[in-house]
Amino acid sequence: MELVNVFQAAGQLEAEMIKSFLAAQGITAVINQESVGRTYGLSAGILGRVDVLVPDSQAEEAKNLLIAMENGEFEDFDYSDPENDGN
Repeated sequence: MELVNVFQAAGQLEAEMIKSFLAAQGITAVINQESVGRTYGLSAGILGRVDVLVPDSQAEEAKNLLIAMENGEFEDFDYSDPENDGN
């Protein structure tokens, strides 16, 4: 399985948020950071960059989801309370 970089995050926290967002949409994602940057906890420059990778077969869908999220067009959250049907 070939992995494709779909997002370059500025640090581990941002990468984990993007990974979780993609996972919630059914997309397998992993993160990868240069070992020196991870060791020192860098979040700036090339050593702080964290890549979010997905399988080649899911890359296009992941990119589309990220674009929609960035543009404020992503609407896939149901705010209703399953315990209370609105009554």
